[in-house]
Amino acid sequence: MPTVHVLNGPNLNLLGQRQPEIYGTTTLADIEADCIATGRDLGLEVRFFQSNHEGALVELIHTARQEAAGIVINPAAFTHTSVAILDALSAFDGPVIEVHLSNVHKRESFRHRSFVSLRADGVIAGCGPQGYDLALRRLALLLDAGG
Repeated sequence: MPTVHVLNGPNLNLLGQRQPEIYGTTTLADIEADCIATGRDLGLEVRFFQSNHEGALVELIHTARQEAAGIVINPAAFTHTSVAILDALSAFDGPVIEVHLSNVHKRESFRHRSFVSLRADGVIAGCGPQGYDLALRRLALLLDAGG
């Protein structure tokens, strides 16, 4: 069973509390449970992580190089600022799917630029928590096709 790392960036630990008009009322724990269930249905082992620290996310991506066949990442605010996360993802050989709960293209202009998209094999934005499900389904297809 292939292992997939689902990585989440800063402030996502506050889902369900922070700006529910933008991010909804689903918690990160709810999303984790859904990802694990979806992964099981798809024959994937899902390992779920969240950090508010850029360096910790870089380390998790480095760990994924040894442990994971693919990565789903919601880099949150680091989407628009982190060359370090882009560089770490560029050193990862498997498929990468970028996820955003909100439609970043309908928001402030600084959110329209994603460093992570330069590496991602797919980007899902504006689908709320369902975006993670869609990302895992896409990742499963990419892994079945050999990346």
